[in-house]
Amino acid sequence: MADLIHKLIFKSADHFPDKEALVYQGKRMGYAALAKMVDSAGKAMLALGLDRGERVAVYLEKRTETVAALFGATSAGGVFVPVNPLLKPEQVVYILRDCNVRILVTSADRLKSLAPVLSQCHDLHTVMMVGPAAIAPVIPGLNVLSWDEALAASKHAKAHHSIDSDMAAILYTSGSTGKPKGVVLSHRNLVAGATSVAQYLNNHPEDRILSVLPLSFDYGLSQLTTAFHVGATSVLMNYLLPRDIIEAIEKERITGLAAVPPLWIQLAQLNWPANILLRYITNSGGAMPGATLDLLRGKFPNTQVFLMYGLTEAFRSTFLSPEEVDRRPDSIGKAIPNAEVLVLREDGSLCAAGEPGELVHRGALVSMGYWNDREKTAERFKPIPTCQSGLTIPELAVWSGDTVRMDEEGFLYFIGRRDEMIKTSGYRVSPTEVEEVIYATELVGEAAAIGIPHPVLGQAIILIVTSRKDTKLDPDALLAACKLHLPAFMMPTRIEVREGNLPRNPNGKIDRKLLAQEFQNVFMESGT
Repeated sequence: MADLIHKLIFKSADHFPDKEALVYQGKRMGYAALAKMVDSAGKAMLALGLDRGERVAVYLEKRTETVAALFGATSAGGVFVPVNPLLKPEQVVYILRDCNVRILVTSADRLKSLAPVLSQCHDLHTVMMVGPAAIAPVIPGLNVLSWDEALAASKHAKAHHSIDSDMAAILYTSGSTGKPKGVVLSHRNLVAGATSVAQYLNNHPEDRILSVLPLSFDYGLSQLTTAFHVGATSVLMNYLLPRDIIEAIEKERITGLAAVPPLWIQLAQLNWPANILLRYITNSGGAMPGATLDLLRGKFPNTQVFLMYGLTEAFRSTFLSPEEVDRRPDSIGKAIPNAEVLVLREDGSLCAAGEPGELVHRGALVSMGYWNDREKTAERFKPIPTCQSGLTIPELAVWSGDTVRMDEEGFLYFIGRRDEMIKTSGYRVSPTEVEEVIYATELVGEAAAIGIPHPVLGQAIILIVTSRKDTKLDPDALLAACKLHLPAFMMPTRIEVREGNLPRNPNGKIDRKLLAQEFQNVFMESGT
């Protein structure tokens, strides 16, 4: 088994040199060609002065060079930092400064947008531009050259020595408050994650996996690493409309697709061709509404559905096997291979069956903490009690901040996030629980329940929804349906109907924080 993450590509190149590794805009690249490109990118970075453990940021849409730059950075002994291409210049510069990026790989148009603020990045010394030739902006103190120039000028250079416990990547995740946090992942984390996921998804060389999620999202990056682990084909896609995804699935004979709930909701409402070859679909990043799951299973009944739960700090924690979906569709399943998931009380003791507690993940997938943030790391990465009294070094596990319960058979059920739980009229209410009821009415396209400060209730529940395709939503009908299934304390105080889609964060999830900011003072100002 490969011990370093880029060696997944080299290993597959040895076994399947001519097999398709990547497909991008109809262009196809075999594993041998990809391995050569990764090697060249790594040597180019070494020639540009990349030192061991230094960071390389990649601010690009999904394309062949993006993949080569990410894995080229680790092949040189560096650390890759994938930056979501949807981020604005100020957000990008925050990441570049926060983890002291030395080399930036981006496009000419993105570099132009960054030029006014890149002077703030004092550690950055080189920019490699990908794509059509363009006049590069002059940025004092920066060496700017094209991707092709950099690779052509690369010299034979020995990569810095790396072992599997070294840093391999930093993924930035939105925090509950303040700026994004950089989650540090080792080679071991990434390889163990690829091995585990490929095992329970039964991935094999003939799989063709459509990559639609951002590579800056651990769930999106996983589509590459699992494919490379088994020698499968990864089809890179920067889609504009959900319909484009369906067309790509049909055209490229896709067998595996991963998405987050808002995207599944959109896909479920579209017409699908009868000849798709999807072997499996996966969901993470939030609970898939039951009504959406039913629609998807009706459209492709022979496709296996894997419902999963994960957090960037430990990559992936649980999955529900397809044969259990009918029996317990609201469960997040059990621990993935090579991981243990515990449900603990605040004092670290195990919860009883059915007792709510915090989900705690231990094992090889637990990350190396948050970059340059000891305080936040200490809050989430804490020792767990050991049953082996002779061990003297404490084991650190990641405490998720998510409340779950475990049933008598060991299946886990998500209750809510501590920082998303709504405290209203003395009750703690899970937004997910409210949204499940809303989706079950089949009256809405998308839904988000948020808690807003209220002078009497503590927090009031506001429900923001969109109409289903080609229908008009009647708020009164929705409210009547809510009354049938929700207790009074869980009823929305206000229903807001929006056109189009609800706002997304960079990972494609509904942006609850943005919605909450919009309504933050509505009840305080009115005094009701």
